[in-house]
Amino acid sequence: MDSKNIVLDTLRKAGEALSAGQIADRSGLDRKEVDKAMKTLKEEGEIVSPKRCYWEPKA
Repeated sequence: MDSKNIVLDTLRKAGEALSAGQIADRSGLDRKEVDKAMKTLKEEGEIVSPKRCYWEPKA
């Protein structure tokens, strides 16, 4: 599974909005990998930000 899918899966399992640091901790990925994956997911419209610096999967 690539890092993009791991990040999305981590967000779905959390059931709440998470920061990039929390995603890195829960997924076991490096923070830089999480940032790259999140950038791609934002561009594709897969994740949204309900509040500053926190992300959740698009409903």
